[in-house]
Amino acid sequence: MNTVVKPPSNRVWQGDDVTVSDVLNALADIRGKFARAEADGDEHAHPRNCVMTLIAVAASEADERLAEQTCLTISSQHPAQAIVIREEAPLRGHHLDAWITTDVKRPEMSCAVECEIITLHVRGAAADHLDALVDPLLVSGVPTYLWWMGTPPFRKNELLAALRVGDGLVVDSARFEEPHRSFVGLARLLKVAHHRLGLADLQWSRFRPWRETIAQFFGPADRRAFLTGVSEVGIDYAGEGRGNRIAAALITGWMAAALGWKLKRAAAGAGGVVVAHFENGPHSVEVDFRSVERAHLAPGELSSIRIGGASNGVTFRLSVQHDPERKPRVSVPAYRTVHPAEGEDDAAIELAERRAEWHRDVLHENLDSLHHTATGDPPGESRPQRPVVVTHDRRRRDTGRVLLTMIEMGEVEPLRHVQQLDREDEAALLLDLLATGTHDEVFNRSLAAASELMHLF
Repeated sequence: MNTVVKPPSNRVWQGDDVTVSDVLNALADIRGKFARAEADGDEHAHPRNCVMTLIAVAASEADERLAEQTCLTISSQHPAQAIVIREEAPLRGHHLDAWITTDVKRPEMSCAVECEIITLHVRGAAADHLDALVDPLLVSGVPTYLWWMGTPPFRKNELLAALRVGDGLVVDSARFEEPHRSFVGLARLLKVAHHRLGLADLQWSRFRPWRETIAQFFGPADRRAFLTGVSEVGIDYAGEGRGNRIAAALITGWMAAALGWKLKRAAAGAGGVVVAHFENGPHSVEVDFRSVERAHLAPGELSSIRIGGASNGVTFRLSVQHDPERKPRVSVPAYRTVHPAEGEDDAAIELAERRAEWHRDVLHENLDSLHHTATGDPPGESRPQRPVVVTHDRRRRDTGRVLLTMIEMGEVEPLRHVQQLDREDEAALLLDLLATGTHDEVFNRSLAAASELMHLF
C-alpha cells in the first residue's frame, strides 16, 4: 500500500482498564469544552454535525495506525464519529484500554469542526463482543459502517450478531487469510446477513479502471453486437494457489452477471490453470485463468485480460495489460538514438512523450514573459529558439503503473491506448465505497457469480 502511516496527532484523553461508560463521559466532556470554547460571547454553542459512524477493526499495530490516519482524513471532510478497535490487544486489566484523539478543522466559510477518533483495545476477538462494545457509542439517526481491515471470522456465529450494529461491512479480499475459504464466507453473507447490511470490497474499487476499460470498448452503438459474440476470455494473474484467483473470479463474475452467462462447468489444473465454460444463449464462452510470474505484482493481482469473439462476420479482440512487459528497444537512427529507452516499455515511454510535449507547449506559450522575467529585455528581443525538453527529463518512476489497451476489429489497423493508474489510497477507496452506502447490486451479483465459480475449483 502507498498510504503513509502516521501516529495520532493529538491524544487528549487516555484511560487504562476502563469501561464504555468512562469513555462516554470523557467524550461528552471533550465535546462540551470544544463547543463552549468556540462559542463567541453570547452565542449559543454550535450543534455538532455527524453524517455517519465509521468503525474500523484492526488486527495489528500497523493497521491500527493506518485506520486512525484514514478515519482522520475522512472526518476532516465528512463529519463523522470514528471508532478504531484493536482486537487481540495485550491488556493488563479485565475491561479495556481506550483513548480519544482529536483534530480541529477550521474551514474558511463555516465554523470549526472537531474530528474525534475513539481507539479501543479489547481482549480477544472483536466479533465476540462488538455489538455490546460499540452500541452505547453509536450516534442515532446516521448510518454505521464497519471496516474490517483483516479477515472477519466468517465461520463464527458471533459475526452475524456483531454485524447487526452496522449498515455496511467493508473488507479487502486482497488481504484475506485463507483467501479461498474467506471469499466463499463473504459471499455467504449475501444470504444470511440482515437485509439492511451492505457489502463492499476495497479490491472491487481497485478494479474500476479494468471494468471501465472493458465497458468502454462495448460502449459505441456499432459495437453492441459484440456483447453476444464473445467466445473466449483469458485472464492472467500472479501466484498459483486457488486463493490467488479471487480477482480473476470477480472480474469473470462481473462479466457473467452483466451478460447473463450461465456457468456449466469448470476445472482447475496444475500450475494455476483454470478452464470454465459458460453458456451465452446459443453460444458458448470459454474462460481461461493462467498464473504468470510477475515479480512486481502482488499475489493474486491481475496481469492482463483478453476478450475475443466475432459478430456479423467481424472478429474482435480486446487486450488490457497491467504494466506490460518491458523489453529493451533496439537502437535505431535519429530520435531513438538520441533518446534511449533504457529498457522501458512502450506504454511508459508514451506517457513520458506526452509530458514532454505538454511541457514544450507551455514553455512556448509563455516564452515572452519568461524571457522578460529572466533577462529584463523587452518581450520579443533576443528571444531564444523554441525550447527543447527531452523525453528523458520528463520520465518518472510512476510511468510504469499503466494499463495498456489494444483493440483489434476485423481488418482495421489495431488501436492502442495507454492509461496511467492512480496511486492506491485507503481513504479514497473507502470514500468511493461509502458514497454508495455499500449497497451496490452490481457488486453483489458479481460476488455471487464469482463465488459459484470459485466453488467449482
